[in-house]
Amino acid sequence: MKVVYPGTFDPVTAGHLDIIRRAAGMFEALEVAVVNMSSKAMVFDTEKRVELAEKAILEQGIQGNITVGSFDALLIDYTRREGYLIFIRGLRANSDFEYEFQMQLMNRRLASEITGIYMMPSEHNMYLSSTVVKEVARFGGDLNTLVTPSVEKALRNYYRRN
Repeated sequence: MKVVYPGTFDPVTAGHLDIIRRAAGMFEALEVAVVNMSSKAMVFDTEKRVELAEKAILEQGIQGNITVGSFDALLIDYTRREGYLIFIRGLRANSDFEYEFQMQLMNRRLASEITGIYMMPSEHNMYLSSTVVKEVARFGGDLNTLVTPSVEKALRNYYRRN
């Protein structure tokens, strides 16, 4: 079965890679789908986020039938169009649960045949979010265990310019 793991991935973090690694081991094919448009303020454009996700997966040596792409639609419309019946989402805390619970109920209303599977990251990544990583990078903190070298380089370059 093939599944999709959608997200903004701005940038992809060790927590995302943890979920990608485990999902790739559970399913025959996994697409990491970078959301093109979001209500969130983005540091990187879509093409850069796709590129960084691809590089990060390679740098971590994650094995499996993994592709990285992007989409610009409702998740349910994208999953239908691409033939997915399952999407993966990460859950870290109660705030994630509340948001994802609400979204799952709406998704179920729009497309009852499509289901979300929710995965918790490993304990050492529970606190990690792209927002936290960007804040650490903005102030020059240590990113070594939070992102891969290519993502760290991209963040350092971004904050040096801005």
